[in-house]
Amino acid sequence: MKVLLLKDVYKLGHAGDVKKVADGYARNYLIPQGLAMLATSGALARAETIKTAAAKQRVELNSELGGLAGKLDGLTLRFAARAGETGKLYGSITTTQIAEGIKAQTGETIDRRHIAHQPLRELGEFKIPVRLTADLIPHVTVVIHREGEAAPATAKVEAPAPTPEPAEASA
Repeated sequence: MKVLLLKDVYKLGHAGDVKKVADGYARNYLIPQGLAMLATSGALARAETIKTAAAKQRVELNSELGGLAGKLDGLTLRFAARAGETGKLYGSITTTQIAEGIKAQTGETIDRRHIAHQPLRELGEFKIPVRLTADLIPHVTVVIHREGEAAPATAKVEAPAPTPEPAEASA
C-alpha cells in the first residue's frame, strides 16, 4: 500500500514522502495515528506543501533542541551494578535507568523510547545515542562499574580484571 507521510516517522521517512508499506502497518498504525494518509491523486497534489512545511518545522525543532543536544553530548552517566567475575551483570542497565540518570544530571526529561540502545549487560564504557529528532542524535557516555568499587575516572574503561574476593566457606 502506498501512503503519503504527514509527519516524520523514524526509520521510514520524512513528512511529504510517498512510501510503500505493508497494508497492516498502514491501516493499524500509520493512518490511525495521523502519521500518514493513502497516496491518492488528491493527496499527492498536497505532498510538496506538506514537505516544505515539515522541513520548516524540522529546522525550528532542531534549533530549539540544539542546546539540549549540547548538554547531552558531553554527559557521562555512571552506574554501579552487581557483576560476575567475567564482567557480566546480574541484570541490566535499561533505557529507563539511562533516562532517569539524564534527568537527575541535567533536569531535562528524555523519553526512554528515544534512547536507541538495547539494555546493557556487562561492565565497561558505552556510547549511547539519544534520538532527539531525525537529524539531531547526541551520544551519552554510560560507564558501568562493579558495585562496591570506585567508579573509574579514566576516559576509556574496559571490563576490569576480577578482584580477588574472600573464599566462601562451603557448608
